[in-house]
Amino acid sequence: MVQGTPLYPVALAVAGMPCLVVGGGPVAARKVAGLRSCGAEVTVVAPSVVADLVAGPGLTVHLRPYRRGEARDYRLVVTATGVPEVDRAVATDAEAGGVWVNSADDIGNCTFILPAVHRDGPVTVAVSTAGTSPALAGWLRDRVAAALAPTVGTLAQLLAEARAELQAGGASTESVAWRPILDGPVPALVATGDTAGARRQLRAELGLAG
Repeated sequence: MVQGTPLYPVALAVAGMPCLVVGGGPVAARKVAGLRSCGAEVTVVAPSVVADLVAGPGLTVHLRPYRRGEARDYRLVVTATGVPEVDRAVATDAEAGGVWVNSADDIGNCTFILPAVHRDGPVTVAVSTAGTSPALAGWLRDRVAAALAPTVGTLAQLLAEARAELQAGGASTESVAWRPILDGPVPALVATGDTAGARRQLRAELGLAG
């Protein structure tokens, strides 16, 4: 991809998916941690690895060089060897096999890039600069995270409960005017720790019984 190209933002469900990380250094370890935190089945291929990359549930480690063509056997690939010819070979194999690939610090050999991420429960805030400046993406991510209430994850869980109940009753959640509810007292009740009160208020505004 070309640096600065407009990107189509998505959130991938990688739980249980076979993902490959080529490289065994600190950068590769960070990529592995991110994938494993989302439930991916990660395979690491590298001649040597840092102490953080120990095989265990959800992580297989092969202490050897990358073998040409093997990237095609995975759903998602990240290469972070720091050796340009190796990273380029991995990216070429992945793209030839129709596999999405990220090459660390090498935008020209990526078919996806990794944004700066902040998580709170089910809430994920991701910031991207289309590869122009990862440092700026991280700085913006931290500013956005600081502006969020520390209870935004709890608020999301309450909304999920309400949406599930509406759907179970045959109602469409797309027709609900959620913005006025979020501009009302519910978020403030959650922020003060009154989760029960927030739940009652939310249910009342949605016309749910009880």
